[in-house]
Amino acid sequence: MLSRALSAYVVGIDAHLIEVEVDITSKGLPYFSMVGLPDTAVKESKDRIRAALKNIGFNFPLKQITVNLAPADLKKEGSSFDLPIAIGIIAAENIIRPDSLADYILAGELSLDGKIKPIRGALPIALEAKRAGIKGVILPNGNAAEAAVVSGIEVLCMESLPEVIEFLGGISQRAPFTVDLHAAMAENSQYEDDFSDVKGQEHAKRALEVAAAGSHNILMIGTPGSGKTMLARRLPSILPPMTFEEALDTTKIHSISGLLKSGQSLLATRPFRSPHHTISDIALIGGGQTPRPRIPSTKMISRMSRVRSTRSGRWR
Repeated sequence: MLSRALSAYVVGIDAHLIEVEVDITSKGLPYFSMVGLPDTAVKESKDRIRAALKNIGFNFPLKQITVNLAPADLKKEGSSFDLPIAIGIIAAENIIRPDSLADYILAGELSLDGKIKPIRGALPIALEAKRAGIKGVILPNGNAAEAAVVSGIEVLCMESLPEVIEFLGGISQRAPFTVDLHAAMAENSQYEDDFSDVKGQEHAKRALEVAAAGSHNILMIGTPGSGKTMLARRLPSILPPMTFEEALDTTKIHSISGLLKSGQSLLATRPFRSPHHTISDIALIGGGQTPRPRIPSTKMISRMSRVRSTRSGRWR
């Protein structure tokens, strides 16, 4: 029997709708085939799904199973397809109605015991669901807060695979997860490093205030330890508060990069980064075969701030 489930895959900072087709037939020897340009992490999902279904009380079908991730010309990466493939197999076995899968986008990584782990890029997936006119999304508990900032769709947070099966099978009901946007903006707009912490440095503070007010560039020159980085780190706290659209774009990038804290709905503070001037383009803005945004970590910035001597070939 054939079933279709909806999922999404993030390319760059935007998500694209993916149709997960599962066909199961009892003719011939058992095998599991996955097509649609899956990477290694996606191909390994069959082992996670087999163990998860067994540990929640379902027998993995010993039949010919073909999974197609459409569109087939888009390379798929990551473990977020575990949940839609597992639900597609269950629907193809007539445990739940296949037509119940048309209203929701599913995404999540499965543990071997059937628990659903958080994924990256839940916010872009929710935005794609709204754009495509889909009723809602089914996501892990850890991603519910960031996805719920998107209005107009249902965000359902699930902890385990049996909860998803019961909901799609009509056995149980689940209220959508909601977030107070005004409270979220206020709660997440507090800066750890505030401009008011700086004592003295009146001429430097005045220059930063003028630059912030007029959206000017600024160049600070001084000996090590004079406070350049300390002042620059506190500059975002005197910039205008972020709008909701700016917070949404910033949160998308952090969500895709895996830097959003668990349970955090929005990132409403202007980010500060201090990469070394020798950093490469790829390390600064991201890239690769599948382009992704990249935010240099503190460890990377520290490591790249070392200067290599061209004469000795050693780091100093």
